[in-house]
Amino acid sequence: MTGENTTIDPQDVARFEKLGAEWWSDRGPMAQLHKLNPVRIAYIRDHCHAHFPQLAEAGLPLQGLSLLDIGCGGGILCEPMARLGADVTGIDPGPGNIEIARAHAAKSSLGIQYKAVTSKDLVQKGAKFDVVLAMEVVEHVADVPQFLAEAAALVRPGGMLFAATLNRTMKSFALAIVGAEYVLRWVPRGTHNWSQFVTPEELTRPLRKAGLKVLDRTGVVYSPVRDAWRASQDCDVNYMIAAQTR
Repeated sequence: MTGENTTIDPQDVARFEKLGAEWWSDRGPMAQLHKLNPVRIAYIRDHCHAHFPQLAEAGLPLQGLSLLDIGCGGGILCEPMARLGADVTGIDPGPGNIEIARAHAAKSSLGIQYKAVTSKDLVQKGAKFDVVLAMEVVEHVADVPQFLAEAAALVRPGGMLFAATLNRTMKSFALAIVGAEYVLRWVPRGTHNWSQFVTPEELTRPLRKAGLKVLDRTGVVYSPVRDAWRASQDCDVNYMIAAQTR
């Protein structure tokens, strides 16, 4: 990584680097993220199809799109994006996460470019992508407006940005902190900091300031009966947004 990266939270980076191979265990600390993947994938795929007319003639759902996953971790979302035909780049400030992601992609014969750099590094190099993802990472950065400005700067003209995060409400404190970390023990205690959760306005304001138009906001809720996540109008806890360059 180059330069000073003020959006990076060193404690969060270290916490996720400790996961190692557990990134790919569907019964480990990332189990719920694996279960969340189908909802995230469908959301990205469907909005891309509505936005990019060339995909109507493509052999694969995201064929020909350059896609950047910021804070890719072990590559949980990068790999399905690559299987859908996207030319995927995954970046993460944790070199250990990148090593895990590269090793798993190699086993799966997927040509994903993984780099231990930050969004700021890519902005300084003038990189641009058709699609930029900031999924479940915004609540882990030290400076949300700056991070979102950097993410927006990486979207090419006519491109899209997707973000997913946790809303800062009492409901999210009860479910995502008390419930997920202390009662159900889905993730280790301390994985999330409620004060770092991001309201929809705090998420969309910097994007609009950076010249993006927010197209959609959709909530994501967990069904204990189905043991699965689904899209919903309820944005009180988890939610996703889709935006495009103006």
